[in-house]
Amino acid sequence: MLRLLVLILLLANGLYFAWGNGLLLSYGFGPVQQSEPQRMAQQIEPDAVRLIRPKEFKEIEEQVKADLLPKECLQAGPFDEAEGAKLRQTLGDTLPDDAWSLEELHVTARWIVYLGKYANAEALAKKRSEIVAMNFKVESLENANLEPGLSLGGFDTKADANAALARLSAQGLHTARVVQERTESLAYRLKLPAVGVALKPKLSELRGALADKPLHPCN
Repeated sequence: MLRLLVLILLLANGLYFAWGNGLLLSYGFGPVQQSEPQRMAQQIEPDAVRLIRPKEFKEIEEQVKADLLPKECLQAGPFDEAEGAKLRQTLGDTLPDDAWSLEELHVTARWIVYLGKYANAEALAKKRSEIVAMNFKVESLENANLEPGLSLGGFDTKADANAALARLSAQGLHTARVVQERTESLAYRLKLPAVGVALKPKLSELRGALADKPLHPCN
């Protein structure tokens, strides 16, 4: 009887060992397999963990706060091709590539009804006073090569400028003439779409490449 009991215990232990180690799976017996491979993929690699110092943590925290602050869009221009090439080089050396863009602009030709050039600023001021007294509107010149002088209106076509000159002549103005203030050309406009506190200090480094064209809010 004792031998039989020992034999049964040995057989039971053998069956349990075989069951626990999956030796009976081919017969449909065995423990439920626990498999979660996604947990292995989610494990943090020890080599990738880096301890940061309090100063580094503070810098990261400040950067996150700065990124959350409102940003503004700024633009400047237009710039001709030479100015655009110089500005592009400066931007590439100063700002991240995704912080700026130079948009191409098609600049149309422009004709003006023009008075000048005058000998000096005094002669210019005298003529300006005479024109204003005659109730004619004076506009600023865009072409520095025509200074010192006066514009009495700008037009997209030479024909429109000549028609305006004829009307002014009929009103008693006989010394004006039509000149082309600018030719048709390709220009560029600088756009900074998201200027925040981190980017603003770098804008002063662009001053020399902006050709005296100020940055202002985007339209």
